[in-house]
Amino acid sequence: MDELQVLNHANLSDTVYATLCDALMKGRFNPGDRLKIRDLAEQLGTSVTPVRDAILRLSHDDALVFQTARNIQIPHMTKARYLEIRAIRLRLEALAAETAASVASQKDIQDLRRILDANEKALAEGDRLAGAELNQAFHFQLATIAKLPTLHSILRRLWLQMGPLIADVYLAGGRDMIDYHYAVLKSLERHRPKDAAEAIMSDILNGGKVLLDKVQGP
Repeated sequence: MDELQVLNHANLSDTVYATLCDALMKGRFNPGDRLKIRDLAEQLGTSVTPVRDAILRLSHDDALVFQTARNIQIPHMTKARYLEIRAIRLRLEALAAETAASVASQKDIQDLRRILDANEKALAEGDRLAGAELNQAFHFQLATIAKLPTLHSILRRLWLQMGPLIADVYLAGGRDMIDYHYAVLKSLERHRPKDAAEAIMSDILNGGKVLLDKVQGP
């Protein structure tokens, strides 16, 4: 697990929660990691109370398993759970891509291209965490371009659960983790909503094969 930044904020409970959410979505925790409230509080420079509150909220988000204060774990993804999340993502992210292709500006296209360029660099350098973070940024940017904040919030919860798995297998996925994004970008450049929806679904299905191979049955 990577070190987390020290916090200094009036509303520590919300800040700790947001910080841990960000770490989960970006793959800074691995499936099976056990978390200790006191260790997290020390890293973040807070008391244990806001960390405990954040842990409880994350357990309600299904992002971790909180059985007791001494038994908190990043869950391993099961096959059934992965397939359910994938089915939801296919519908929602297709909507985001389709809508984004209808409204994308030149600046939006440039922003996506910058994410892809940085992702190429991370992949070439074998930087697992940067690659996973940029992969997430690309997907979320589509919802941002589409101006669909409610959809964006739903995706955040799904990616809380997916982040550790994606980062865990990111390098093993190789080019499949990025190549399908170029078809999405091209569809937005040409303002072809249907093509954009099909491209992002191809990314989730084909780029996600390495994820399906990794998850535990049933």
